[in-house]
Amino acid sequence: FAIVVAETVHMQNQFFAFYLSVIVSCLVAAVIMPRIWPLNKIPDEYAKEVPESARTEALPEGKTALRHGFDTATEVGIKAPGVIDFFKSGLKTVIDMWFVILPVVMSIGTIATIIANYTPFFVILGKPFVPFLELMQIPEAAQASQTIIIGFADMFLPSILIEGVQNDITRFVIGALSISQLIYLSEVGGVILGSKIPVSIGKLFMIFLIRTIITLPIISLMAHLLL
Repeated sequence: FAIVVAETVHMQNQFFAFYLSVIVSCLVAAVIMPRIWPLNKIPDEYAKEVPESARTEALPEGKTALRHGFDTATEVGIKAPGVIDFFKSGLKTVIDMWFVILPVVMSIGTIATIIANYTPFFVILGKPFVPFLELMQIPEAAQASQTIIIGFADMFLPSILIEGVQNDITRFVIGALSISQLIYLSEVGGVILGSKIPVSIGKLFMIFLIRTIITLPIISLMAHLLL
């Protein structure tokens, strides 16, 4: 995905700097996010379906944690299904992707693209980011701001919408940001909402927004330093 996004925003010749910015910004967000709302309000506990024996696993006497982990992994490997079952499982995953995930991705992406191209919805949502982008000296801030919130719908849309902008820094920042935002309804967000993790779509949007606020200045700084 990173390579495709980099090519879309014409940063393939600066891919090292591009991907380094994504890594650094994501590491900083990973350190900060669990310590602030809303993630710090999610209980640090096992799911209800996890048996009590798994919750209170004790280290066998005479074994180090590393040795016990290696032995357990070896035991799981021995019990693993054969080659035929492996390919059956892989085929099932592929079919699920084609007929379950892909239609959702395409529908969300199509609807978001229509809204972006034919309504001022994302222009209005992006207006609060214009002063923020101007403060960080991002050229064509007004056009860049329109792409920030649309990343909540799908990761690839910001790169498509910013592709026509002439300034390298702007394309670099929006492309790297679209990867660092991480929460997209068409992919990760949809999986989280469909799981047993107690996160509503409102909180998911707040996580997306907070990640954006954390990672945007870091990516902007690295764009100015590396380009």
